[in-house]
Amino acid sequence: MRVEIKLNFIDLFAGAGGLSEGFVKRGYKPLAHVEMDRYAAQTLLTRSIYWELKSTNRYSIYLDYLEGTITKEEFYSYLPPEMSNIVINAEISEQTIDGIFNVIDNNMRLLGENKIDLIIGGPPCQAYSLVGRARDPERKENDPRNYLYKQYIKFLEKYEPDLFVFENVPSIKTAGNGSFFQSMKDDMQALGYTLESAVVDASNHGVLQQRKRVILIGWKAESNMRFPDIEVVLGDYRVSDLLDDLPDLLPGEIMEKCNYTANASEYLIQSGIRTDDFVTQHISRPHNERDRAIYRLVIEAWKNQGNWLKYTDLPAGLRTHKNLHSFLDRFKVVAGDSAYCHTMVAHISKDGHYYIHPDIKQIRSLSVREAARIQSFPDNFYFEGPRTSIFTQIGNAVPPILSEKIAIGIEQLFRTAINSQQGVEGHA
Repeated sequence: MRVEIKLNFIDLFAGAGGLSEGFVKRGYKPLAHVEMDRYAAQTLLTRSIYWELKSTNRYSIYLDYLEGTITKEEFYSYLPPEMSNIVINAEISEQTIDGIFNVIDNNMRLLGENKIDLIIGGPPCQAYSLVGRARDPERKENDPRNYLYKQYIKFLEKYEPDLFVFENVPSIKTAGNGSFFQSMKDDMQALGYTLESAVVDASNHGVLQQRKRVILIGWKAESNMRFPDIEVVLGDYRVSDLLDDLPDLLPGEIMEKCNYTANASEYLIQSGIRTDDFVTQHISRPHNERDRAIYRLVIEAWKNQGNWLKYTDLPAGLRTHKNLHSFLDRFKVVAGDSAYCHTMVAHISKDGHYYIHPDIKQIRSLSVREAARIQSFPDNFYFEGPRTSIFTQIGNAVPPILSEKIAIGIEQLFRTAINSQQGVEGHA
């Protein structure tokens, strides 16, 4: 007999909610999302209302919001009172953590929960990233964000979840010569958790992007769990399957709402990314003529030679940087004929040089919606805030398709554990 699993969770350092998206899609119940950035927190709130409306057969109200026929204030009025603090817009610090605990405790009471099943999330990765360390003369060794994991551990100590998911960039394992990662694991094990980690590449799990993350899973030592099986999903798809049904855009053009211009690809259907009859936030950043001239050369080089131009390959008249010895791969096309896009990072909020659209007719960087698709966000996922903030939210996110595979694996662990316990009790 199939055991019904109803698990809840809290999401720390939640960002726009890429990690929690897959868990909610699988039926996990969020009790709180904690995020310091105000625009990302608004995105989380909008998505929380989406799930509430979808679960109560009022999805048309959400579509009204996307189409702009109701105001944000009216849309937000559909959030049930017991969920009024489901998103906690606060920095997690020594000064705020007790207040955050109080809000979560109250949420648990209002939502009828007496324990936390899971904690998910990971602190900001900039302090651990190889790029960040390379640009910092102190190699991020004194960055206080290195120690945000200690705040995560305080949540483990207070709520004692059965299992937790900690995710971050692979270079967290080498930051501080490995001392930060080891100290973190030591502190987690001291709370009675058994740990196992793996470097997981999203491209092996249904995402058309090569994106590696460390996934650290911890479970109560007595629970007899293990690292979850994360389903491998491979297909004969191309990045163009994500791009070709969206309207052409000029640099700086804004399509807040537009219709698709082609049938959905098999990938868009299988992945569930394409959802409704229209799409929002197909928004392109503006580019100056020098950048567009460079973009044209980069696109042509990829199409004709199959390689990316180095900065030193550009005509002297197009170069504005004196540094000709490092960071020479400043411009990169998103190759539509490739199986996977290169890793999407938050730097896309600064400029689009690393994410140039492959269409020579458009000569621009990726739009907001195109970047979201590469991260595997569904088309009905609406991001709040200005364009720069939205790109940051997208670049920092865990791909929801990968998140869902992790959620499925954890669900299976709990089902096995419950079946095992029932078997023991049946023979008692």
